[in-house]
Amino acid sequence: MATINKNAAQINSMVVSNKRVGQYHQLIINVGDNADACKPGNFVAINVGGESSRMILRRAFAISRVSTNPTFGGTIELIVAPHGQGSKWLCAQNEGASLDLIAPLGTAFGIPTQPVPVLLVGGGYGSAPLFGLAEVLNSRGCRVDMLLGASTASKIYAPMEGKRAVNSLRIYTEDGSMGQIGRVTDPIPELIADLNIAVIYSCGPMAMLSAINSITHNTQVVHQCAVEESMACGVGICMTCVLPVANENGDISMLRSCIDGPVMDGSTVQWDKVGKTL
Repeated sequence: MATINKNAAQINSMVVSNKRVGQYHQLIINVGDNADACKPGNFVAINVGGESSRMILRRAFAISRVSTNPTFGGTIELIVAPHGQGSKWLCAQNEGASLDLIAPLGTAFGIPTQPVPVLLVGGGYGSAPLFGLAEVLNSRGCRVDMLLGASTASKIYAPMEGKRAVNSLRIYTEDGSMGQIGRVTDPIPELIADLNIAVIYSCGPMAMLSAINSITHNTQVVHQCAVEESMACGVGICMTCVLPVANENGDISMLRSCIDGPVMDGSTVQWDKVGKTL
């Protein structure tokens, strides 16, 4: 059975900056030497609400980028949408605020040992972890192309930053308010053929991940996806984030997204059984 990320540590961290980026908040958090163990695909679990809050469960947030600041040392970047009580509380934290967090958690994206053409596919603010991943892939000599999609323009995160990080970027919105009209998965078959894509990295809504898996099925393309399941604890105890996943023998088990994921081989996830009782 998989265990919690061996590099995980509970630490008190300082908010270095908190900036509004469109509908989202970009938080830079000082994690010191722990940044060395944080990889694209990992996440953090943050104690939210303060000492007097009734919100006893931690909230999980994907790490979008890791960097070293000459003043603060190792930092991580989180992109947060202020939707629920916990995320609204986090987005309200000012510079200098202290956060109780556990990092890094979960599995990271696998990086090819040789330079290969790769495609990054992101949906909404779920695309944020792909920007840091693009930097790592570029440093390994991979050709990196990116697709960003959302229902409307305001939900596309940092399109200009995406352009700087990759060889080419296409944007798709369902209402046509930015880029081309349609779903972000529409051009994938054509891009696989034209660019000889070896690996697709995806992060976004589960329906999008499932659609990508249908496209890559019976092809040689590897699909690494960061699954989106609600994580009540983030450390493998509560069993609320389980997904049906097949092993090499075809046997299906309910694996924990926070421990065995969030990054998984898309071909092993039983997408038609997600959310159903086995």
